[in-house]
Parts: sequence; structure tokens; C-alpha cells
Amino acid sequence: MEHAWRASGSTLCVGLDPAVDRLPKHLLGKPSAILDFCTAIVDATADLVCAYKPQFAYFAAARAEEQLEELCAYVKRRYPDVVVLLDAKRGDIGPTAEQYAIEAFVRYGADAVTVNPYLGKDSVDPFLEHSDRGVFILCRTSNPGGADFQNLDVTGRPLFEVVADRVANDWNEGGQCGLVVGATYPEELARVRSIVGADLPLLIPGVGFQGGEPADASRFGGPSILASTSRAVLYASAGEDFADAARLVAIQTRAALIDHRRA
Repeated sequence: MEHAWRASGSTLCVGLDPAVDRLPKHLLGKPSAILDFCTAIVDATADLVCAYKPQFAYFAAARAEEQLEELCAYVKRRYPDVVVLLDAKRGDIGPTAEQYAIEAFVRYGADAVTVNPYLGKDSVDPFLEHSDRGVFILCRTSNPGGADFQNLDVTGRPLFEVVADRVANDWNEGGQCGLVVGATYPEELARVRSIVGADLPLLIPGVGFQGGEPADASRFGGPSILASTSRAVLYASAGEDFADAARLVAIQTRAALIDHRRA
């Protein structure tokens, strides 16, 4: 991540969540519609971001896994300084987790992947065995229902704080770990940052459409963040100018992140 932050001067991450029913009409019916849509967004915003976060489910639901492979390869070939973070939220044990790691890092060539810690450290180890790749572990997610379990009291503090502490101090021996903490809960974001220190990368989804503010992501997350926005950028326009409209929103979001960045 350090290289991507330095090369881009940005903490903006654009999520690539291509819902087929929201694609511009002029792309509908094309076999490569999803790929064409996403690569146009990438080309329009690549100089503004530190990372792209393709969401696996959107591609799989449309039977577009091959287009996801092509998209990941496209970003890595054309924009090698930009991180490809596969948002798959994998979580399983033993040989199955090993296969998920191969899927993310070999098939799709992702630089990092999101995983669920609920099954414990041995479910995360197969991802960490890929020593040159990053692993972003769910901590305090951006959805309201995340509090159902993540805020449960565990020995006097909420579970998300226990996860943050465990990842930062026990699981991150190789320096590969990051945490997923939503922009929609800035006080909890600040608490996670105070637990893990200044350098652990935080993936902060929920900026924009979900109501998270760029100012809060920067102010409470600090400089070591990937502030992720998806729908606000992707669907800034439903017309043929969608890529230009996406660029304008990305410029505005990036500027807001920079304005509120703290050392």
C-alpha cells in the first residue's frame, strides 16, 4: 500500500460493483458490457485513486467471472501502481480457505482480498501464506446490522475492538493485514485507529451513497486508509457520459479526503 499511496498521492479507492440493471443503455446486450463499463470507469479515474475494489458478487451473479479476470489484468497492466483489492469477504477453514486464496491471488491476480475473521486465525492463515499480498479483515462494517455481533460485549469491550487488537498485535507478523471499518461509524473508526496505531491500513467503505463522509474517513482514519466509494462514482450518470461524470465525483471525493487528512 505504501507505494500506491506515494505514487497516487491519494487515499481514494473506487469500488467496482457493476449492477447489470444500472449499466448505461448503450452497453446493454453487449457480451462484454460489464468489462467495458468497468474499464471505462478505471480509465477515467486511474490518476485519482490508490486502489480499485471489484466486488466479486456482482461479477459472479452475472456469470462474468472471466470479465473480472480480464478487468484485474487490465488494471495491473495499464496502471501497475494502483492496488487491486478483491472484495470477496471469504471465510472458511483448511483446504477450502487455501482454494479461496488461490482464487483471489492466482486466478484474479489481486493484490489484496477481504476476509471474514469469524472462523479464527487458521481460516486466515492460507491467505497470509501469500507473503506478497494483503489481507483486509472485517472489523466494524458499514452496515447497521453489523452491530448485531460486532458491538457485543467481550470481556468488557465490543467485539470489533477485540478483532482490531488481535489482528494488529497477533496476526500481523508479516505486515500484510489491514482492517475493514466503515465510514458510517466515525467514532468507532477513531477507536479502531487508536487501538491499531497509525500505520495499519484501514479499508473504509461507505463513503458517499451509504452516507459516510470523506471528512470523517480522513479525520478519524488518518493517512493510512483506503476510503472506498462505489455507487456515487459508478452511477453518477446513466448516460453515455457516465465515465466523465464518474471522474467529476472522484475528483470531488479525493479533494475532500485531502482537505481533511491528518498526519
